[in-house]
Amino acid sequence: MSIYLIGLLWVGGAALTTAVLTYLIRRYGDAETRDANSEASNQVFTIVAGLHAVLVAFVLIALFDAVADAEAASYQEADGLVAATWAGEAISPAVGDEVRALSRAYATTVINDEWPAMREGRESSDTGWDQLDRLRRVVAEAPAEDTWQIDRKTEAATKLWDVYEARQSRLDAAGGGVTAVIWFVLAIGTVLAVFLPLLFGGGPKLRTHIIVTATLAATLTLLLYATYQLQNPFAGGADVTPEAFQAAVARFG
Repeated sequence: MSIYLIGLLWVGGAALTTAVLTYLIRRYGDAETRDANSEASNQVFTIVAGLHAVLVAFVLIALFDAVADAEAASYQEADGLVAATWAGEAISPAVGDEVRALSRAYATTVINDEWPAMREGRESSDTGWDQLDRLRRVVAEAPAEDTWQIDRKTEAATKLWDVYEARQSRLDAAGGGVTAVIWFVLAIGTVLAVFLPLLFGGGPKLRTHIIVTATLAATLTLLLYATYQLQNPFAGGADVTPEAFQAAVARFG
């Protein structure tokens, strides 16, 4: 099922449920007590809603940045791998063939093994690390007799270090997300932000009260759904793809 359809169901369900609760409370609740407590509840609602809005905004901004960083890290890793391969090929034909084969194998492992694991939130195997380490050893042990070969060897080693750093950033992004404590605070804050105006606010018009509380519930549910979809950069609504590594494999031939 499409994530957009699921999101509409969640938002619509929250709005409908809140609208029904608002109607029942206004229809069968104590109107005199509600009106008497309206001013005090509005003050509390302002504080609760303000703090909740700040937290939600902070979490969403952090998740948007994490998605952008994860995508940038994947391109940096793939580009570094290609640059290291080209530098290795400039050292000597034998070294170049081995570096190209190892680079192709590493990129294929990232695409076929690591990306599905990151998408599902599983820990990746050590195959990629082993391949990257073998690639590093080939470059480190490559014979270099003149200045040109020494410079290309240094360049290849530098690019492989960039690959290592970008790889670590990519794996860290896959293991991040929103912690259970933050989810707990978001859920409680949403409930409080909706139920305070539902129980004590509204004014004299029932229809207006229903529209206000349903809209509030729908908006907060939409933000929570966006948070859920963005917590893993490689799945859900973010869905960063291995396009950079697929392009690298194409360059390797």
